[in-house]
Amino acid sequence: MDESDLGDGWRVWSAEEDRVVLAYRPDVFDGGEFPAPCLPTLYVTRGRRTRRPEGNRNLPPDAPWMVTLYLEPEIDREPETYDSFSAARSAAAELTRRFVAGDVDYRALYQVPRERYLRKLDELTGRGA
Repeated sequence: MDESDLGDGWRVWSAEEDRVVLAYRPDVFDGGEFPAPCLPTLYVTRGRRTRRPEGNRNLPPDAPWMVTLYLEPEIDREPETYDSFSAARSAAAELTRRFVAGDVDYRALYQVPRERYLRKLDELTGRGA
């Protein structure tokens, strides 16, 4: 996956033949000012909706590819499913662009929001204006 296809600030954290991990602004959400788990992360993995990205690799051959945005380990957006790794990677790149454009409502994912953290995301994605 080429970083030039991603929204501004998104970086390829790791890329393997069976998964991709993208991170948003690791220079800002670096564990200093904000807790390290607050690094917005997007996973492209193969599996079931209920499986965590680091979970069991014994999957059926027809398991779908999942694109999941995490704001924190327990705060995630409903995964999108795709039939191929290529389609999932393309969808992930598009999601990073939508995220940066302010078209992803990350605030709706929280029951008890971290206001300081969300204000910083608003600022970085242009919602703070």
